[in-house]
Amino acid sequence: MSADTLDRINEARHRFFDSDLWFSFTRSRITVAAAIVAVSMILSAVFAPWIAPYDPFDLSKIDLMDSQTPSVWMEDGDSRFLLGTDDQGRDMLSAILHGSRISIWVGFASVAFSLVLGVGLGLLSGYVGGKLDAFIMRIAEIQLSFPAILIALLIDGVMRGILPPDMREQLAVMVLVLAIGISGWVQYARTVRGSTMVEKNKEYVQAARLIGIHPVMIMLRHILPNAMGPVLVIATIHLAVAIITEATLSFLGVGVPPTEPSLGTLIRIGNDFLFSGEWWITIFPGATLAILVLSVNLLGDWLRDALNPKLR
Repeated sequence: MSADTLDRINEARHRFFDSDLWFSFTRSRITVAAAIVAVSMILSAVFAPWIAPYDPFDLSKIDLMDSQTPSVWMEDGDSRFLLGTDDQGRDMLSAILHGSRISIWVGFASVAFSLVLGVGLGLLSGYVGGKLDAFIMRIAEIQLSFPAILIALLIDGVMRGILPPDMREQLAVMVLVLAIGISGWVQYARTVRGSTMVEKNKEYVQAARLIGIHPVMIMLRHILPNAMGPVLVIATIHLAVAIITEATLSFLGVGVPPTEPSLGTLIRIGNDFLFSGEWWITIFPGATLAILVLSVNLLGDWLRDALNPKLR
């Protein structure tokens, strides 16, 4: 790495740590705690294959005789299973780590898909205007008249009907990402469209047009950076919504297959045993989901306030 590159990296690092954003982050203890919890849970999910005590997907290491074993601190608990086991004998701690990995991956992938689709359509709608703007916004308004979970269920059902039966389980996660992503693009498009309609009439955009810069480059290099603040806030909050939506779909039985359980699938499995006394099978995945979503929501609330110039 060249000396110039190192200097630029150091300069960017110093500029970030001297910024109002970093000051606002370190001043809020709740935000710091939420960030620590969220990052810890995400890293635990990413490295689940290496830190989980067992592999919940390896059938050769699962014994049905260990099924419904209580947590280690309870009567009849087993020291091998810190949080107990489920109805199939899978270690709950390992299942939660691997399940969080699926839920977080689906959340990030669906948010990225929604962001790219929504930002692209918002830029086109606001910059081009006219009939294209009216067409995109009418589609957005129609979609807003339905709950997001209903849109996701509809898309998931249609895709499962189109795909051959032998490919449904293989592509279940991708179908889930597509369903959640399409159900959430509208808020990005409406936000970017509003910012684009304001920015396209400013002098720097008109100057770019006069010197012959292509409209696509104007949208990407000049207008988009000025609209990214609200988009980042929406993406952070939407991540929590996407994880909840994935858990809801999996709880309803239309999400990921049982062989690759997410947090929602684990909660659904445990719900069948909740009233028979095996509460740990559903309570621990549910608590993990709640803590993850809460920490992400707290980060989103902080980012919204930190990027709002009226609150500085």
